Amino acid sequence: MLYFSKFKSISILLICLLGIIFALPNLLSQNTLNGLPKIIPHKQINLGLDLRGGSHLLVEVQSSVRASERMDDLYDEIRMELRRNKISLSDIAQSNNQIKITLSDDGFKGDLIDIIESLSQNVRGQLGSGQLANELEIIEQIDGSIIVSMTEEALNDLLRRSVDQSIEIIRRRIDELGTKEPTIQRQGNSRILIQVPGLDDPKRLKDLLGTTAKMTFHLIDPFYDGGNVSRSSMQLKHANNESTYVVERRSIIGGENLVDAQPGFDSQTNQPIVNFRFDGQGSRKFGKITTDNVGKLFAIVLDNEVISAPIINEPILGGSGMISGSFTVQEANDLAILLRAGALPAPLIILEERTVGPGLGADSIKSGQIASVLGLVLVLIYMFVSY
Repeated sequence: MLYFSKFKSISILLICLLGIIFALPNLLSQNTLNGLPKIIPHKQINLGLDLRGGSHLLVEVQSSVRASERMDDLYDEIRMELRRNKISLSDIAQSNNQIKITLSDDGFKGDLIDIIESLSQNVRGQLGSGQLANELEIIEQIDGSIIVSMTEEALNDLLRRSVDQSIEIIRRRIDELGTKEPTIQRQGNSRILIQVPGLDDPKRLKDLLGTTAKMTFHLIDPFYDGGNVSRSSMQLKHANNESTYVVERRSIIGGENLVDAQPGFDSQTNQPIVNFRFDGQGSRKFGKITTDNVGKLFAIVLDNEVISAPIINEPILGGSGMISGSFTVQEANDLAILLRAGALPAPLIILEERTVGPGLGADSIKSGQIASVLGLVLVLIYMFVSY
């Protein structure tokens, strides 16, 4: 018969007891766990998609949209710099992510190239090279015009950064839903795999991921007379009705200055709203703009749709405000989640969608339980016979 010292026997018993204590939460319901003392471990094993069921999505980042936005900004910056340097234009046109510039006097062509190079940003070159590359490519045409476009290195760097930022923002949005240990990982160059075990509302997940949540604030164009919309303005629809607004293209403040957004209820109408708060820089900018434009309309725009267009009745100096727009309670909650998590750098397209039911996982869990009990019984029988 085997002999164990008293110390070894006590050690074995303590180790077995600790193992039982840490494994116990997996046998109890969540309500029972909440009633146990805090000294007892509460952490359960998080079951994966195959056992618990849930949602599986494969999405693709549309970085071409971000490249187009960069060229829009560059178009405005070039015009502004030429105007500041008193260089007259014969023509400037933008198409297919290229800008074609023709000067009235070719003698200023060198100055134009210097301006474009000053606006170009350094980007990461080929992967692993550690070298920086130019963002913009400048090509002189035979007719004297200049073509400006983004280099291949710049487009690749833009795609890489867009995917990295999208992964981080997707994780923040899903964490706000209260789900545990989602799988979010890059697939190839432009795709992201998302698996959320236990999510029983896949439509809500798609709505959260399918919304870029780029929020901007624009002044309503006071000079629009009902004719053609000028280059400096744009026409947007209201999200909840057929109304249209002509707003200034350049935003007065963006969602990047938001530090918090919380759902709430209007004290007068009791309708769901979203309360938001700016950081210090955003508060100062918003305060100055509302001070200078008292009595005017401004539009709160989310993904190129106007969700609210209030009148500036008085300067808003506290750096906070509210968004009202005939929301349901869940819509207000989801909008607050989107604003807190931040805007996606580029839209996402859902390429593949699967909803895994919990039935197959339940069968696997039951089979595992039977195997565990049977294995324990066989081990006990072997120990009894052997010792």
